[in-house]
Amino acid sequence: MDDDFELQRVWSWLVARPLTVQLTRAVDDAVKYVLDGARTGRFDLLSPEVDSDERASVGTKLQYRVLNELGLYKEPPLDTRILDIPVELKATIRSNWMIPTEGQCEVSVLIQVDVARRRHRAFLMRVHRVWLNDGANKDKKRGIAADALAQFSLPLIGWTSLPPEPLTLLTEAQLSVVFAPRVGQTARLASLFGFLPDTVIPRSSIETVCFGNKDPMRRARQAKDAILAVSGLEVLVGTWRADRLRAAELGFDLGVDSWVAVSPSRAHEWIDIPPTHLQIEWGPQTPGPAS
Repeated sequence: MDDDFELQRVWSWLVARPLTVQLTRAVDDAVKYVLDGARTGRFDLLSPEVDSDERASVGTKLQYRVLNELGLYKEPPLDTRILDIPVELKATIRSNWMIPTEGQCEVSVLIQVDVARRRHRAFLMRVHRVWLNDGANKDKKRGIAADALAQFSLPLIGWTSLPPEPLTLLTEAQLSVVFAPRVGQTARLASLFGFLPDTVIPRSSIETVCFGNKDPMRRARQAKDAILAVSGLEVLVGTWRADRLRAAELGFDLGVDSWVAVSPSRAHEWIDIPPTHLQIEWGPQTPGPAS
């Protein structure tokens, strides 16, 4: 590998970037695109509602998201070029990658997604034919020999967790309530926040719970007062700066599109913590209206 200058140049280019963040974002986006939760109500690739062809399509969707994250373009003769070196992009949700004939003996970025454990990892390797398994499928694609991967690949990122999906924390009984048919969005969201207090919930999960409906975020905002009155949960919205700051004081990082329903016990617990422990590094702040 040391004398493969193209491989070394591509590896140096890749690891100089915030690759863990970029690939994690790309994988998460590809999985959510396939699930299409806002239209289908699905949030788990292993669900029986997701067929095998859809799961397999994650690799195809992921290729374009990786290109976008890395600022690369689809360029022949393979999938892209890095420093004018042709590079193949291969992703799998299984235990191996199937390398097409045009990608054999070429520099390849290999991404593996472990759906069950919600994690991913990546390697860089020149996939010489002698390092591929003997058997080929009907398209003449061949898998990579396990010992060759261990010996001749360069690690890009080790096993890295994907962003959590809070809906997977719900029991079957709770899911039946949250996704009950013929129930309004406000009632569904009230159940969701009630079952998952003190849990950061991304926008995508809220859209999944309200699948098929218009403007679920407005419904979620409308539910704030009702949830507070019924359960005492203080719902904070990342879209609003005042809520983000309040959430940060309570130990939650909402970003700009996540939500959290704070339980009274959590709020009271943090009141007793000395102010120096509540300092959050937001950077310089200028007075202005809440966003």
